[in-house]
Amino acid sequence: MDIKFVNNLLGLLLPGRCFVCGRELLQQERFLCTSCAMDMPLTYFWTGKHNIMADKLNGRIQAMRDRCGIAEYEPYVQAAALFFYRGDYKVLTQELKYNAEIPLGRYLAEILGRKLSGSGLFGDVDVVIPVPLHWWRRYRRGYNQAEVIAREAAAALGATLDTAILYRRRYTRSQARLGVGRKEANVSGAFAVRAERLGSYFDADTNSSPRPIHILLIDDVFTTGSTLAECCFTLRRALPPSSPVRISVATLAFVGE
Repeated sequence: MDIKFVNNLLGLLLPGRCFVCGRELLQQERFLCTSCAMDMPLTYFWTGKHNIMADKLNGRIQAMRDRCGIAEYEPYVQAAALFFYRGDYKVLTQELKYNAEIPLGRYLAEILGRKLSGSGLFGDVDVVIPVPLHWWRRYRRGYNQAEVIAREAAAALGATLDTAILYRRRYTRSQARLGVGRKEANVSGAFAVRAERLGSYFDADTNSSPRPIHILLIDDVFTTGSTLAECCFTLRRALPPSSPVRISVATLAFVGE
């Protein structure tokens, strides 16, 4: 039976409760009570060029480039998360990822999308790409939580959702209980790019300069940045150094202070 249908049906039949505090929701409230919605620990990372999430991500990308002996200039990758992964708010991404609470994920992604669309850093996104799951894991789970988020973010940004450019070419262990070094090794070389699909976004007229493209990578949670750094690195290596492509990332939650 379709997961989305079941969740929507249960939402109609059962009284809703706040996912954070458990209080029964009022008629005008959705997924979170007014108090918990107002107390959400927002990061506000979308308001400035530099933040701890972006710095951590760029540090990982630079380390990967150094190991590969790549000396070309790498543009700074902007990064933002909606809220800090702390306290009772941890349950929000856990419910989406492990309990198929897709309506909740869409609700949070709508908020993220609105924050990004109002930002001078993310408002010009052209293409939104979710971090892909391996086909076997997606088959077993029934959905990709990053794609749920990416779909709503793309709609808010007026951008194209593309789930075909980036794919996971080998099965990897869950990152949840791995240390930093093991997380990096686990996803190293795990992703690949369909170059023809990526190239389709550039101006086909060979007599004109390719138009700039802004790609936004989406995942559910940013912990060490290993997965998103590997995705950014994979995309960048599939492009000529002079390609006018800007890459940014966004997640629902950020693990950190």
